[in-house]
Amino acid sequence: MADKVTVAIVDDHDAIRLGFKGACLENNFEVLGSAASVSDLLTNLEPGEPQVVVLDLSLADGSQVENNVQSIRAHGSQVVIYSIADKRNQVRGAIKAGAAAIVTKAQPMSDLFEVIQLVVDGVYVNNVHTTAAIDSDLEFKEAKLSPREREVLTLYASGLALKQVAFTLNIKLNTAKEHIDRVRSKYADIGRPVSTKTELLIRAIEDGLIDGGSI
Repeated sequence: MADKVTVAIVDDHDAIRLGFKGACLENNFEVLGSAASVSDLLTNLEPGEPQVVVLDLSLADGSQVENNVQSIRAHGSQVVIYSIADKRNQVRGAIKAGAAAIVTKAQPMSDLFEVIQLVVDGVYVNNVHTTAAIDSDLEFKEAKLSPREREVLTLYASGLALKQVAFTLNIKLNTAKEHIDRVRSKYADIGRPVSTKTELLIRAIEDGLIDGGSI
């Protein structure tokens, strides 16, 4: 039997840390540490342990994500960012400092464990979030959505099914779908493409339609 993947998590929300620990048991990952700050975590770990540290971008101790990533990498562990990832400058800083991947908290936790395994296997995961963050030369552009398109996007990205969105706004299901299709098209036209509901959520947070801190 292959050795268990060893992990640790740094997040200042107790619920996230507890949920991560429980999910690790289900996925046969071994948790070597859990803390609200990087300094607290590393104090109790041997150099090179664990293989991967799961790290939130923003911590209550006011630390900078670049410094946190660098400290963890200097300790000998890889870093996977697990966060809302709504602040591009923080995402960009994390990647430039050596984080191997970004997984948003809007994604299923199964995605997080798949990415951790890839990182352990030596793969640096490049996805839509890291690509958008690294490319600092692209000017941020607004999609210029209509009021109705903004309403539909906000409800849909917040978790409602299209049928629920249509019912809430008292419109036909086909009309709701047409609005989402136009939203996707407008984002694509300005170089901010979306192909999944998770990416629509990211766009809604970036454009201030949804408060990322509440997710």
